[in-house]
Amino acid sequence: MTLVLIGVNHKTAPIALREKIAIGRDDLAETTRALAATPGVTECMIVSTCNRVEMLAAVEDGDVQLASFFSDYFGLDAGVLAPHLYEYRDREAVLHLFRMAASLDSMVVGEPQILGQVKEAFAVAREAGTVSSQLEHLLQSAFAAAKKARSETGIGSNSVSIASVAVDMARKIFGSLQGRTVFLVGAGKMSELAARHLVQQGAGAILVTNRTHERARRMAEEFQGTVPPQVVPFEEVYEAAGRADIVISSTGAPHHIFRPEHGHAFLHRRRNRPMFFIDIAVPRDVDPEMNKLDGIFVYDIDDLQQVAATHMEERSRQAVDAEALIAQEVERFHQRQRTVSAAPAIVALQRKAEEIRLAEIEHIHARLGTLTPEQLAAVEALTRGLVNKFLHPPMQALKHAARDGDAARLDAICEEWSVPAVGPHEVERPTEIKPSNAAASEPDRGESPLASKPRMEARR
Repeated sequence: MTLVLIGVNHKTAPIALREKIAIGRDDLAETTRALAATPGVTECMIVSTCNRVEMLAAVEDGDVQLASFFSDYFGLDAGVLAPHLYEYRDREAVLHLFRMAASLDSMVVGEPQILGQVKEAFAVAREAGTVSSQLEHLLQSAFAAAKKARSETGIGSNSVSIASVAVDMARKIFGSLQGRTVFLVGAGKMSELAARHLVQQGAGAILVTNRTHERARRMAEEFQGTVPPQVVPFEEVYEAAGRADIVISSTGAPHHIFRPEHGHAFLHRRRNRPMFFIDIAVPRDVDPEMNKLDGIFVYDIDDLQQVAATHMEERSRQAVDAEALIAQEVERFHQRQRTVSAAPAIVALQRKAEEIRLAEIEHIHARLGTLTPEQLAAVEALTRGLVNKFLHPPMQALKHAARDGDAARLDAICEEWSVPAVGPHEVERPTEIKPSNAAASEPDRGESPLASKPRMEARR
C-alpha cells in the first residue's frame, strides 16, 4: 500500500490556474467519489481551498499516477498542468499533511482556517465512503499534531494582517468591543475588512460615510444582515465621529480631515470617553498631533504594518519550534505504524504456540487421570504461563524490528519461527490482544482438551 499526495498551491500555481481546478463545497463529495473510482485507489480525500487543491490517496500499486485525474477531470492540458503539480509519497506525504494541518505550509503561517478546512474535507470523504482505517488513523494523527503545535508553540499567536492588528489594538484600548460604535469614513476595501473584523468581535452599530453618497450606500448594503448600518451624509462627518468609539478613515483626501481641534471637541462631547482612530489613508486623514490628546489613540498604516511585521517575525521564530514538533510527531506516527506492522506475525506466532500447547495437553491427558476443577485451572494457568513467557522474547524482537524499520531482521525472525513475514511498510490494524503478566500478548484461548474430554470429568 502506498500513500500519495498530489496537488497545487499558492506557491506552485497562479490563481488563474487554481480557479480552474477549484472545487466548491457542493461538488466536493462527487469529485472525491470520482477520485475513489480511479483504478488502484483504495482510500482518498480532497482538500480544496482558495490557496490549494490537494488529493490524498492510498493506492494499491505505487505506479498509480494521479496527475492524469487532474487533467482529465478538469479538462486541462496535462502539459500545462504538470509544471505546477507537486507529488509526495509515503513518509514525505505524511510530513506534508502534518505541516499543512499545522498551517506551516500556509500563505500566512499560523492561520487557523486551514485545520478546519482539512477537517471539513475529511468529514466529506467519510460521508462519501472514501476513507477507511488507513486514512482515518493518519488524519486523526495529523489533527492531534496540529493541535499540539498550536498549543505548545506561539505559532498562532499575534495578528499578522492589517485588519486583524487594528482589531487587536481596539480590544486593548476598550477591553471589550461589545456594543462599540464603528464609523467608516471612506469606502476603501481595507477599511471595510477592518470593520468586518470588529463586528465579528462584537462591535455594535456601523456608521458609513463617503464624499459620494452612492458609494456609502453600497458599502452599507455590504453589512446588511450583520449589523443594521447607517449612512451618514459626508457634511455630517464630525457630528457622527463624536458618536463613534472607533473611526476607520480611508478617504484619499489630500489633507488631514481630523485635526486636534476636532479631537478636543470629540472628547468634550464624549465626556472624555476614549476614541480610537484607524487611519488607513495615504496621505493620512488624521493629523498625528491628535495622538497627543489624552483619550485619543491614532494608528496609521505604517504603525499597523510595523506591528504586523513584528508579529510575523515572532510567528516565524515560533514556526521553527513548530517545525521541530511536527517532525517529532511524524516520526512518532511512523514508529506506531511500523510497530503495528508486526501484529500479523505476532498473531501467527501466538496461534502456532497455542496449537502446540493444545496438542501437548491432548497427548498427555490420559496420564493425568481425572482432575478437579481447581486442578484443571492450575494446568491451564501453568501451560499458558509457560507459553507466554516463552513467546515474550520473540514477540518483543518482532516489535523492535518493525519499530526500527529493519525489514531484514523482521524477515529473519519470521523465518526462524516459521510465521508469515510482513514488511514494516505494510500497515495493517492489529487484532486486539490482551497483555499477559509476562508483558506479552495472550494467544487465542480455544477450548482446552482437559475441559472437554468426558473421561476426565472432575471428581465429585
